[in-house]
Amino acid sequence: MKITTPDAAVEVAGLPLEATVAMADVAGAMREGLLAFSAAAGLVVMQQMLTEELTSIVGQKHAKLVDRVGNWHGTTTGQVVLGSQKVAVARPRGRYVDGGEVELATWETFASEDLLRQVVVERMLAGVATRRHVDVTDPVGVAGKATSKSAVSRRFKAATEKAMSDLLARDLTGLETAVLMIDGLNVADQMITVALVITADGTKVPVGLMLGDTENAVVVTDLLADLVARGLRFEHGILAVLDGSKALRKAVVKVFGERALIQRCTLHKRRNVIGYLPVDERDAVDRRLAIAFAQIDPAKGLKACRDLARQLDGPHPDAAASLREGLEDMFTVAGLGVTGRLRQSLTNTNCVESMISICRTTTGRVKHWRTGTMKKRWIAAGMLEAERSFRRLKGYADMPVVVNAITAATNPTVTPANYAQVA
Repeated sequence: MKITTPDAAVEVAGLPLEATVAMADVAGAMREGLLAFSAAAGLVVMQQMLTEELTSIVGQKHAKLVDRVGNWHGTTTGQVVLGSQKVAVARPRGRYVDGGEVELATWETFASEDLLRQVVVERMLAGVATRRHVDVTDPVGVAGKATSKSAVSRRFKAATEKAMSDLLARDLTGLETAVLMIDGLNVADQMITVALVITADGTKVPVGLMLGDTENAVVVTDLLADLVARGLRFEHGILAVLDGSKALRKAVVKVFGERALIQRCTLHKRRNVIGYLPVDERDAVDRRLAIAFAQIDPAKGLKACRDLARQLDGPHPDAAASLREGLEDMFTVAGLGVTGRLRQSLTNTNCVESMISICRTTTGRVKHWRTGTMKKRWIAAGMLEAERSFRRLKGYADMPVVVNAITAATNPTVTPANYAQVA
């Protein structure tokens, strides 16, 4: 027999009566496509789950039971989340013999707005405007609600408020912190400083942000103090990887003291130095800097940089001064004996800059920044979105070497075999 319609498919399926009736209810949705059919079928399954749960609590409908704890009490209409919208459905009700309403865990799950908020956040961060959400709503075979611009905006605000709260309240006591990277991004003429932790096994974890007019020492100090208050552990020593900001270095030293080692970003240094040079001289100087920063022996690399600075003194004194500034901090990781891919990962701020890049992408369509809180909400959501795509640090297999070297350098009397021994 040739099947030409959804109804014909139901007829020839050879299903039991109950299943046939249920399938007949959703067969029409097949005409709107597989997604709509699946959604309609899912609603049928949900109704069955609700019925089974209520039956397990109060017993079969109309059954004469001894010591019945409750009774069936008709149906009521409610809304459940389906795809990126809400749909109205009828659900069974029950009441206990003492008059209380029977709460169904199944219903609470399906009616929760968490999934709807997640969809809204994902679309907003992907650049879908609030007024366009209705245009990208999935066809589910039934009429939906909660797709208006105002509804989408409310849900996004609620979801990003939660994202910001989760990020700023994240408990850090369980993190085996090895490396801390700090950088900032400008959002509508205000600087948001962000922090990223790399753990002893190479996992990247966004841990905080702070809003200020500039990337100054006060703001960064407050950010670091907040991390410590939330349990950031640094008694074993910590490696801070920073860009060229003096404010960042000052704050790290103030909060972590002798337990901190500081590695300045070599890529920032190279860009800063060649920025003072004529265009035709930049490539040659940049190559010399790259070779010097890659030296296995940090003493040789430091000497090569100082030699270059002396050669730049006469023709380009500002370039020479830029090179000398904080030069020793360029070789901190090399001095720990770190080599290969891990050294490349820890001598620049690419990890935190990658996170910032995702934040910029997710906020790219925002035209009107109303408040500082709005900025923090969006950036927090972007940081957590970036975390979803993180992979472990390149060269992470050698992280135990780094952890032990940091501890040896900052705690000379301790030689741990692993992180736990110095915790």
